[in-house]
Amino acid sequence: MKVRALLSVLVAVALLPASLFAQRQGNATLRMPLDPPSREFIAENAFPGLSFQNPVAITSPAGDQRLFIIERPGRIYVITNLSAPTKTLFLDISHRVDSDYQGNGSEGLTSIAFHPNFRSNRQIFLTYSGLNRLSGEVHRFNRLSRFEISTSNPNAALADSEAILFTQADEGYGHNVNEAIFGPDGYLYVSVGDEGDGLGKGDEFNNSQRIDNDFYSGILRLDVDQKPDSLLPNPHPGNPQNYRIPRDNPWVGVTSFLGRAIDPAKLRAEFWAIGLRNPWKMSFDPATGNLLLGEVGLHSVEEINLIVKGGNYGWAYRQGDLTGPLGTPPAGTQLNPPVHQYPYDWVNGQCVIGGITYRGTRIPELHGAYIFADYALGNIWGLWLDGQQAQRVAKLNTIPYPGISGFGADPRNGDVLIADHERGQILRVNPGNAQGSALPATLADTGIFQDLNSLTPHAGILPYEINSPLWSDNAHKKRWFSVPSVTDKITFSKDGNWSFPLGTVWVKHFDLEMTKGNPATTRRLETRVLVKGRSGFYGVTYKWNGANAELVGPDGAEETFTIKDGNISRTQKWRYPSRGECLACHTTASGGAIGFNTAQLNREIQRSNRAVSQLHDLNALGYFHGDMSQQLHVMPALAPLSDTTQSRERRARSYLAANCAQCHQPNGTAHAQWDARASTPLSQAGLINGSLLTQGDSAQNRVIVPGSPDRSMLLKRMATLGEGHMPPLGTSLVDQEAVQLISQWISQDLAGYQTFSQWQQQHFGSTTAPNARADADPDNDGANNELEYVVRTNPKAAGDAWGVALDAENNQLRVLQPANRAIEAQSVDRLGQHGLWAPINVPENKPHYPAAAREVTIPLPTDSQSRYFRVRIHEP
Repeated sequence: MKVRALLSVLVAVALLPASLFAQRQGNATLRMPLDPPSREFIAENAFPGLSFQNPVAITSPAGDQRLFIIERPGRIYVITNLSAPTKTLFLDISHRVDSDYQGNGSEGLTSIAFHPNFRSNRQIFLTYSGLNRLSGEVHRFNRLSRFEISTSNPNAALADSEAILFTQADEGYGHNVNEAIFGPDGYLYVSVGDEGDGLGKGDEFNNSQRIDNDFYSGILRLDVDQKPDSLLPNPHPGNPQNYRIPRDNPWVGVTSFLGRAIDPAKLRAEFWAIGLRNPWKMSFDPATGNLLLGEVGLHSVEEINLIVKGGNYGWAYRQGDLTGPLGTPPAGTQLNPPVHQYPYDWVNGQCVIGGITYRGTRIPELHGAYIFADYALGNIWGLWLDGQQAQRVAKLNTIPYPGISGFGADPRNGDVLIADHERGQILRVNPGNAQGSALPATLADTGIFQDLNSLTPHAGILPYEINSPLWSDNAHKKRWFSVPSVTDKITFSKDGNWSFPLGTVWVKHFDLEMTKGNPATTRRLETRVLVKGRSGFYGVTYKWNGANAELVGPDGAEETFTIKDGNISRTQKWRYPSRGECLACHTTASGGAIGFNTAQLNREIQRSNRAVSQLHDLNALGYFHGDMSQQLHVMPALAPLSDTTQSRERRARSYLAANCAQCHQPNGTAHAQWDARASTPLSQAGLINGSLLTQGDSAQNRVIVPGSPDRSMLLKRMATLGEGHMPPLGTSLVDQEAVQLISQWISQDLAGYQTFSQWQQQHFGSTTAPNARADADPDNDGANNELEYVVRTNPKAAGDAWGVALDAENNQLRVLQPANRAIEAQSVDRLGQHGLWAPINVPENKPHYPAAAREVTIPLPTDSQSRYFRVRIHEP
């Protein structure tokens, strides 16, 4: 009877939400558009009367109104009057260019660079690939050469004036000497691929990560004026010494590289940066001097890289955030991640084409954007940088056919011009028609709140709470959501992202105390709105200015406050996010709505002065497809940072899931290869001794080094403001409480951490011995080695066993739950039905990772059905 009475009480609790709340209400007041205002940019034929054969590059000399078009077969044309355009042949070296270029990836004439003093010295520099036919054999080469412009005709160059700077044999069909451009410093920068043909596993000719071989897989920086203080290059079979090396090139005088000794006589100090597979196109931003390029990947990732002195961009150790064919780099190797990458697929593209930074006057929306594209799918994007980080990326248009091969600027107004390789055209990026609906100008206009003073929402807009909030510089937050139509449902997932109907809206309001700890000094800052629109998610924010809040512009805004914190006053910067910054966190991998998932919402909340389960509440109101009531008690829940009843590890992993998983997970936007999701076991998350793209001040640094906070880069980046701080957006203060918790977790709880293989070695001296196998039970206590490892018992002592007992008299299971381990009791009607084991849906069986070991009692079903029971145990 006692058991039955207990179960009847449990049933009453489970039904509370339905009795406390009225029927779900719809919303008819929201005025957030499904399509936010946007401008589609179009690419139109810039010179309808002109055609070109496979154009690959467009350029104009500085201060010159002429436009030069490079054709891949070996010809260069000049347009002397852009108002009445006609083309004039400037140079023809087609007889020297690889005649078989049509069948290969990047053969042919690829670029022209005008010397900064070309008006006086008449010098131009070309990159091209060609063929030598010797003794009946054909040998490919690629070359950097200098030519001269005619003294009598400035619109003609002299084909017989060629002076070779270097020629090198080319065993592959592609990834050649791609482009030459002059930098703001007057030196010539040359991009070179890895010599491969793109058909193998990558780096077939062992050219990447080399500065003592040929001129492949990087960026060269050359002094073509041969200044007296520059250095002579080392001898090379194809180098006639027509240039010198600037003394401040990064590897001048080195004797070792990546742990290998370098023969000084073979050193190629020409390199400015290395680790590039096929940097097809690059350009300097005329305003900032940034050197950006598109790096064509190997069937996995396409990259945009910001090139810096001595940078190593990873190939062939990495491509993007993926491991490359060379595997793990030597300890201490510093790798520069891309500022942007996209997957090689049939949505984004398969061959990135580097572009130019728009500094024109005609399209203000694109000012400062690096415009680039994909050759295969015709997608065109704009990328805006904030320092050395991508602030946002936006698709501008898609040309419905392949062929974009290069970019240039109209010298008259800075318009973006595109080389259309397949159609033989030069395209111009023009603003199209505005699309979408206008955004509400004020928060009052959004239809979210019926009372702005009290922040009382309209019907159908519900408040919600989460377990582990994002760190927001001590701001206090309130949250609401709405699925406006009562017939629309949310698709529930236990561990994955939920799926939401079109028009779902989330609202988050921010307050900040001007005197820390004094609620009376609270100031309203902003109210953010996230919308599931037709083309995906978009976010906007409204900045409070008294009784109302006004829409912040697309680029966001900043404000500085004076905060009284104890006995000191300090300034605090607050960032109102741009539209792009919203989507930098609300990623596709995160499901769009950060924090609106099972593990975050699975908590008790107060409704009508009573504590109820938030998930039961949403289920009872009909927000989910289907009835979830038979499984909601056993759903996962993140641990609040302050919940000391749960282990430090669970709280730390919950914090990382809330603050980092939107980017740090498979298919996320982060470069580092570790998984912040709490559903991924620690042993599989890549956190413990996880590899780094950049190892910082020590080759021994890793993502987390057990027992060593000082060598754990995850903690360092959380604890250090400025460049490299994590999370990278929206914070100007360190979360000291989180830093302290994670530091204690690393230094104390993880100090004795062992992988399973280390545990096997400790107990059995081997990972391959029969008694060391995961499924072996050498002490015959009924627990295999895998279980003994998880519960930390001795695999050689039968008396040291994890305790689970069936209390038949009281119809319950009694389980000894180890610290920092979750348990789940399951039942099945008949043995052998392995796929039908189901968790026992009672509150006592909810996942929990206790700070200390405890005994747990789990009531069993009281019907007459015979059942078998088992208990599973999980690491965080």
